[in-house]
This record gives sequence, structure tokens and C-alpha cells, in this order.
Amino acid sequence: MAEYVLGYQRKYTNKSKSMDIKVNKVKTADLLTKSNLPASDYVINPYVGCLHACRYCYACFMKRFSGHEEPWGYFIDVKQCDKPINLKKIDGKSVFMSSVTDCYNPLEKKALATRAILEQLKHASCELTITTKSSLVLRDIDILKECKNVIVAISINTLDEKFKAEMDRASTIAERINTLKVLHENGIKTVLFMSPIFPEITDFKAIVESTKEYVDEYWFENLNLRGSYKFTIMDYIHAKRKDLFNLYSKIYYKGDNSYWESLEKEISEYCQKNKISHKIFFHHEKIRKNK
Repeated sequence: MAEYVLGYQRKYTNKSKSMDIKVNKVKTADLLTKSNLPASDYVINPYVGCLHACRYCYACFMKRFSGHEEPWGYFIDVKQCDKPINLKKIDGKSVFMSSVTDCYNPLEKKALATRAILEQLKHASCELTITTKSSLVLRDIDILKECKNVIVAISINTLDEKFKAEMDRASTIAERINTLKVLHENGIKTVLFMSPIFPEITDFKAIVESTKEYVDEYWFENLNLRGSYKFTIMDYIHAKRKDLFNLYSKIYYKGDNSYWESLEKEISEYCQKNKISHKIFFHHEKIRKNK
């Protein structure tokens, strides 16, 4: 039976509608999962679901395995695991937090599931990468500084706070940029994960120029649209950016990749010219196959 955890229940207002957040705790046999991602060996997802409710979130497919009827972004399960993480198993491996949730979603303030995992991983001889849209990661700087090899990637795909607010409920862009700054000042390797790049909306050069003083590396990922959220985003573009609808239709309905090919070349040339360390993840299937 579903069980409320930590007395946490929060309401979000979406236009004129207010909805409760359903919070459960669930048992899991092992926190480590073998990764299908191109750049990691294992993933750890402390939660099922995510309260950031990103409109473009590929992880919304998790809903059909969760037993929840609530819309994506309005439920979250806290994983409970009695088994310690096997540090020998990840010795010399890469571990990614998180692939289908944000380990620093708002519930983490009380649940402390991510912090408990970091307490175990700080003794591990693995490469740990944490990706988040939340400034809450700063709470755990004390543990991060003890980790042997840690990278914190902050997701930013716009400098426009209005566009950001229309896309997710995570920290503001100003808060995310400050998070990169504070992490960098504390000697923690920082990545700005420019994901997802929206065609003709994401200004990658402006984002780099605004953050390059405290970012060690940039990762670039294009907007992939599939499943139900494809129509959510296309409806948004049609309603808010009609000037771009033909371009988006060409990319996402007709399968024309020429825009991404051109942008990939532009990003590569810009980063090489400006000596910016970077990785481009525009061809997931190809990268995964090569892995």
C-alpha cells in the first residue's frame, strides 16, 4: 500500500489548478543499476519520479512502471535499500546520478536519500558524476569535497528565466549559475550540461560566455522528442513560437537532421577556437552502439 513519507505533501499550482504531490517509499534490492547510458557503467536513482516536472523529460516513461495514476511531476517514490552499495563492484568504474530522476528534487531536503548515498560513495574509487537542475546540491559540499573523483553537472539550456519557468519547476537559472560558481570555488569539478538544446531558442554561445569562468567542461545534448512529450513540446512551439514551428516540424516530423549537423559543427569549431573543453551528445544511438 502507498505510504506517505516524512509527512511531506506539497501543492503545486498549474495555471488555475492545484494538485497534491503523492509521496511513497518503496523497497529496492540494490541501488546500483547497470547503465545503458553512453558515458557511464552504473547509475543510481534515489527516487522514482521527479518533482521538477520538466515538460521535455524523456524519463516520464517511468510512470507506466510505477503504478501511479498522477501526472508526471506530481508523484515521487523514495527508494529504501537495506543493502549497502558494493564499493568493490564500482572500483575503477563510472557511476552516474541520476538517469531518470533528479537526485536533488525538492523532497531531498527532508528525505536525505541522496545524502545517505553520498556518505557511502565518498569512500569509493569510482568516477562519480552528479547531474541536477537544483542548487540544493550545495548543501552537500562537505561530502563532495571528500569524494575521490566527483563531477557535478548543472543543467542549463537557456538564460531566459521566463522560458525556463515554462519548462520546469527546478532552481532558477541565476541559482544554477551561482551553484556552478560556488562548486568551482570549492575545488569541485564542474560541468555545464546544456541539455536539451532547443533549436533556435538555446543560445549556446551566450550561455558559455556567461559561465566560462567557473565551468571546467561543457556537455551539449540536443532536444530529442518522442512519446507523449513530443506533442507537448510541439504544441508549445505552435502556441508560443509559431515562427519556429516549420523548423521543428522539419526536424521532428520529417526526420531532417541537417539542423543538428550544422549546429554540431558550429559548436565544435567555436569550442576549439576558444579552447573550451567539451563533449557533444547528439547521436545517442550511435554512441550507445559503439559503447
